[in-house]
Amino acid sequence: MFYLDPRYMLFMAPAFLLMLLVQWYVNSSYSKWGKVPTRLHISGAQAAEQLIRYGGLQNVQIGTTPGNLTDHYDPRDKTLYLSPNVYQGASVAAVAVAAHELGHALQDKENYGPLRLRSALVPAVNIGSYLGWILIIIGLIFQITGVAWLGVLIFSAGAVFALATLPVELNASARAKQMLREAGIIYGDEEMQGVNQVLNAAALTYVAALVTAVLQLLYYVTLVLSLGGRRRD
Repeated sequence: MFYLDPRYMLFMAPAFLLMLLVQWYVNSSYSKWGKVPTRLHISGAQAAEQLIRYGGLQNVQIGTTPGNLTDHYDPRDKTLYLSPNVYQGASVAAVAVAAHELGHALQDKENYGPLRLRSALVPAVNIGSYLGWILIIIGLIFQITGVAWLGVLIFSAGAVFALATLPVELNASARAKQMLREAGIIYGDEEMQGVNQVLNAAALTYVAALVTAVLQLLYYVTLVLSLGGRRRD
């Protein structure tokens, strides 16, 4: 239904283009710095082990996860999951990604407020991503403005989640850069430039996700506003 609406592409085409550009930049940055070894010639897993000791995160374990750039920290089992290229790769990119995920482990240890907020939003996002647009469709079909606006309100949880994610990810990257410098894993301006480029590129994916969520929400808002106009006519 929505995909056949020219207005949908008017809103979402810029978001799709932005996502493609950001994905290209992320892959390009990771590919470039994935070929540059650090001075210590250690893998992402070895860097993570050093940073776990440095950050006092002895309860954090290191595991592997399939895929490419699927790295993440799971607060439920206190485990840092690294993709094969990061786990085994001895490069600037690998240690940057591993350190970023350990930044989340530090946030978890410190009970970081924005991380708690993002976690609290997860149930609302899971419900809103399905229920929201269903209510919008029902409201539009039966011309029940109140139901349509309720759907928009519920669906907006996704945009709020994307907004809440930004400070969490930016803070994790800032922690990663600090840890890598202070622990002596990254040395010199060139290696630090690589870390910055890889982590900044990753941060742009969350910016693009926020832009996408906001534009989609605005599209639904225009649909409901037009419904109100038709009812007055």
